[in-house]
Amino acid sequence: MDQNPFVGSLGADLRALRKARGLTLADLAAALDRSVGWMSQVERDMSAPSINDLRAIAQCLDVPVSMLFGQPAGPAHEVGFVVRKTARRPLGSGDAGLIEELLSPDFTDDFEVVHSTFEAGAELAEPVSRPTQELGYLLSGRLDIEIDGRWHQIETGDSFRIKGHPFRWSNPYPDPAVALWVIAPPVY
Repeated sequence: MDQNPFVGSLGADLRALRKARGLTLADLAAALDRSVGWMSQVERDMSAPSINDLRAIAQCLDVPVSMLFGQPAGPAHEVGFVVRKTARRPLGSGDAGLIEELLSPDFTDDFEVVHSTFEAGAELAEPVSRPTQELGYLLSGRLDIEIDGRWHQIETGDSFRIKGHPFRWSNPYPDPAVALWVIAPPVY
């Protein structure tokens, strides 16, 4: 009998996001003013949170609530293995001129793969730092990235690595820059 190895449920995604932020079940339950038992049931897909619960969870995990709705259903034999271009999960708000989509089937792996489009003129003004190792590969365009206080101009075909260092980016060029990011552990 074939078993489906896909673990990409809401509960599994919540568990992966919670753990990536170093939170325990008790931490998240307390932040939500819910019991640890309820949070455990949600993570095991034994209890379905309301939309208000999902909004509160998303706020605690600092992710858009839309991320918690998963991806559109595909053919059963592809679930957990294939993410079609039309079924990618949007990440982030897109406010800073950065459009991101999750290429990984879910958040349960030791890493995530993200497709990022940096619009012309967009920038991340303040450096961010996160407890990750990241590798970026520029598919098209040009992008300026500051890593640990040093600026680098990245061109199509170039790659870069960030190991927990503060970083920020800028696309002062007339065309969008498109990058593939591998991030471990998952943070979105």
